[in-house]
Amino acid sequence: MSLPVRSDNLFAVGSRIPWSRAGTCRSDRYRLLTLSAPPRELTLTPPPPERPEFPEGARPTPLAPAWRPVGVLLAFALGLGGTIAAAVVIGGIAVAFGADGSDLPPGVNVLLTVAQDVAFIGAAILVVSRVARPTPQQFGLRGTRPKAFVGWLLVAFLAFVVISAAYSAIVDIGAQEDLPDELGVDGSTAALFAAAFLVTVIAPVAEEIFFRGFVFTSLRRWGLWPAALVTGTFFGAIHLGSAPDVLYLPILAIFGVVLCLLYAKTGSLYPAIVLHAINNCIAFAGTRDGWTWEYAVLLAVSLGSIALMALVVRRVRGPAPRVLTA
Repeated sequence: MSLPVRSDNLFAVGSRIPWSRAGTCRSDRYRLLTLSAPPRELTLTPPPPERPEFPEGARPTPLAPAWRPVGVLLAFALGLGGTIAAAVVIGGIAVAFGADGSDLPPGVNVLLTVAQDVAFIGAAILVVSRVARPTPQQFGLRGTRPKAFVGWLLVAFLAFVVISAAYSAIVDIGAQEDLPDELGVDGSTAALFAAAFLVTVIAPVAEEIFFRGFVFTSLRRWGLWPAALVTGTFFGAIHLGSAPDVLYLPILAIFGVVLCLLYAKTGSLYPAIVLHAINNCIAFAGTRDGWTWEYAVLLAVSLGSIALMALVVRRVRGPAPRVLTA
């Protein structure tokens, strides 16, 4: 007759335990086990839960876009080509209707500026679409914590104010911004509103999506500071045609670096868009003599338009998950 070995007999100090290779008791074979300490309790770790299955046709979203730095050069080439093509078409139509080709009307200049922004954003989307389907969240149009939003925005703003003051004390940049005059802000109230909306809303959104959302993101493979410095240099150089003096380009490049760091710290493009809009509001108001309360209205309209855009993006695409920041 054989019985299973009992666990309480196995750990009895000084007891004689029946033993067999088959693990059963036999009366003719014994073995003496002497244990110096009681046994430890064994705890079993449950296996990790299985990952939920994705719905049919759905794919997991990568943590960071797999964009190559070489795509930046391709996007610049496509954006420049699109800008030239738009200038030929829009300028040709204006000349056909009697406009002077050497001095285009302000409305045409507004259209050319908008066409340039659309061309570069379209080029970025085209390059990104070669890798994966682009989404607003991949370009940085996603939310962040309110404390990080406000805190880093204030730090970036104060840092740029200090740097600008130091630069102005060293370099004499007395030339005034002439872009509002080129857009015909003194010609009519409609031209003033169009120019203000272009400078304080369209330009900040478009430039941040392209430079921080696309260029900086593509170059992050090189590291934070190399990517920020190269992006800032590109950002300053692209304003060569609109800046009143070449002495403005270094401070614009520094501003581009500050915006890159702000984006990296918050993980969202919205703080950079807001800071860019505030800077442009200050610059635009500085070209208007006697403006007081008008600046507050301009800033409110600019920030309100950006908030409305963020709300539309959220409603259309849904809330995006927050990402790790630098």
